[in-house]
Amino acid sequence: MNLAYFDCYNGISGDMTLGALVDLGLDVTDLKKGLASLPVEGFDIQAVAVKRQGIRATRVDVSVDESKDTHRTLGDLYKILDGSQLPERVRARAREAFRRLAEAEAEVHRRPVERIHFHEVGCIDAIVDIAGAMLAIELLGIERVVASPIATGHGMVRCRHGELPVPAPATVQILRGVPIYSGGIEAELTTPTGAAIITTLAESFGPLPPMIPRKIAYGAGQRELPNQTNCLRVILGEPAEASLPSAHSMPSAPSPELSAHTQSEILHVIETEIDDMNPEFFSALIERLFAAGAHDVHWIPVQMKKNRPGVSLHVLADAAHRDTLAAMVLRETSTFGLRIATVERHCLRRSFGSIDTPFGPIRVKIGYWGETILKVTPEYEECRRQAAAHDVPLSRVYQAAVAEIERRYFAPTG
Repeated sequence: MNLAYFDCYNGISGDMTLGALVDLGLDVTDLKKGLASLPVEGFDIQAVAVKRQGIRATRVDVSVDESKDTHRTLGDLYKILDGSQLPERVRARAREAFRRLAEAEAEVHRRPVERIHFHEVGCIDAIVDIAGAMLAIELLGIERVVASPIATGHGMVRCRHGELPVPAPATVQILRGVPIYSGGIEAELTTPTGAAIITTLAESFGPLPPMIPRKIAYGAGQRELPNQTNCLRVILGEPAEASLPSAHSMPSAPSPELSAHTQSEILHVIETEIDDMNPEFFSALIERLFAAGAHDVHWIPVQMKKNRPGVSLHVLADAAHRDTLAAMVLRETSTFGLRIATVERHCLRRSFGSIDTPFGPIRVKIGYWGETILKVTPEYEECRRQAAAHDVPLSRVYQAAVAEIERRYFAPTG
């Protein structure tokens, strides 16, 4: 399994992402060929080798004929993507990234999403950056993306609206729920486009996970900053647990068919039974476990010794967070012991997209069996938000989303 770790120690932008992916070995000719199907004109892509603080990196320059550029709405961008010959997963991811940009701009300007006209982020270079990044991930066969906390920089940046604080309002809006820090550099390190790309691709944000590196690449930003590389580093490899199984702890090998159609990883289940703790404390505990990196947390009512009702607590963790989470359970519950079991998790390969409904755009999660779309589900929070906005029952919004999913993804063709 190809795992890519995006090390955003100097932030992330669209051109830095393209530069790093080209530095990994992506042929620029293949990138140009794929993007040529976009129904827009007036752009070219060039990759050049540069050195930053003694490190060799790749800088990608996207040149644009400004006479052919224009401001666009989210609907315009969707039409451009859907009018291309890009693979469905590439288009879905690009649509998702632009949806994030549109919703961030709408929140900042307090306007409906459909009335947002993109400026800097809607220009041709942003279309190339976002569609190009999603295409590059596909061409390189990257199946999973994990990212570091994001360096944003600090200070002020000048744009069409005048001077704005760094991180820019749209950038920090997109990065809600993601660990960020300034990095102590007075510059805009992370752009809205870069934020939209990484939040669309990354499944989690945190320290470097256990992995076996195969390639390390650097994508250079356009500016040269004093004493900084101004690069995005991408480490490509495979999860260490999947490559170094232990005969004593690893589950038996799955069938070839299951492995061929799912993404697998080795995780750990931390579990214990508790019958003497204030039940009010469980809510706070579960929140803290998720914040500390748990993949999943749940509890089950159980009957314990002396006929006392109790709780069986289960925490799903990766190797990087296992010990921290186990220590948290021991510290913050009344238990004196716990069990840790190794399990193998299989997940459908997934991407995210957006559908249009009478109540507005709804984000959807797409699951693949090989290259076939197996299931598509609307995001609950999106449906709830639109139901509240239109003052209608949640079930109506959900049913409208399901109907559009059936029409768009599963309706018979021909």
